[in-house]
Amino acid sequence: MESITKNRQPREVLRALVERAYGADQVPDGDFAHEMTEGWFNVAYRIRLRDGRRVVLKIAPPAGVDVLTREVGMMRVELEAMRLVSTRTSVPVPRVDHADLSHEIVDADLFFMEFVDADNFGLAAAAGRLPDEVVSAGNRELGALNREINSVVGPHFGPLLGAGSPTWREAFTTMIDDTLRDGDRVGIDIGWGHDEIRAVIVENAQTLDEVTVPRLVEVDLWAKNSMIRDGRIVAILDHERAVYGDPLMEAGLTGLDMPFFGDPSDFMAGFGLTALTPAQRTRRRLYSLYLALIMVVETKYRGHTDTEIYDLGRRELDAVMAALGHARPSTA
Repeated sequence: MESITKNRQPREVLRALVERAYGADQVPDGDFAHEMTEGWFNVAYRIRLRDGRRVVLKIAPPAGVDVLTREVGMMRVELEAMRLVSTRTSVPVPRVDHADLSHEIVDADLFFMEFVDADNFGLAAAAGRLPDEVVSAGNRELGALNREINSVVGPHFGPLLGAGSPTWREAFTTMIDDTLRDGDRVGIDIGWGHDEIRAVIVENAQTLDEVTVPRLVEVDLWAKNSMIRDGRIVAILDHERAVYGDPLMEAGLTGLDMPFFGDPSDFMAGFGLTALTPAQRTRRRLYSLYLALIMVVETKYRGHTDTEIYDLGRRELDAVMAALGHARPSTA
């Protein structure tokens, strides 16, 4: 995916980064680096070292590029999330070989990790390269892995790094407010007044108070952020949006409110979730509201040249607002 946040680097800089991470004897020659283009935010390269090993380099956006509030320092959040998952669960994540937060060679955080030799689960499923039974089993496995990630309990609600909040209501309200302010900064039309959005949160805030344990939530664990080999999930990728909060916020449940994201039944089976209580159903809609809001606002920050994602986000925001009792009056 194309985005102005991608901090691409010339070959000589990539060689300098390899030398710092792996030593001068591993600096490669020739055509050693290939950009991995599937992501929306960071730039990622598949790099072959001099001894033939393949590794992945991720580089955060340039220092001068404006990003959403939740994206400030996001690569450090990813490193912390990977540390938590790798040390406190059995969920497979790539090994981090070297992290450089100095900004001495590149004006951004970056890290090298192992290359996982497997298929991207979401891309392979979408292309029809996997049998239906493998896709179903993979989604159930994703749900089970995600549930294990949620077993990690944090010291507060909200960001993994920093002070956080004492309650989930406060943390989630802050996340909504941050996104609305992000939209204000770039003058984007979300189709709703900010007071209308905030009113929905206030009306349903008591459901957020049911969440009393701050659990590690990936937020962005889609099938496309996982790797599959021989019918098994062998790696979970892209942990940078993780927070301490409510497991019902996980991406695998988004299809409950937004059919565009697919049937969540298999994921839910692995996740161990069947029927939702009325309060849980309301919380899930609030999380879909948050996602739709981000889909609209972030288009300005990515420099999109078409309106496809913006239009989708606007439609989904209208739909979830209606589900929360705020349907637009009919113009007929």
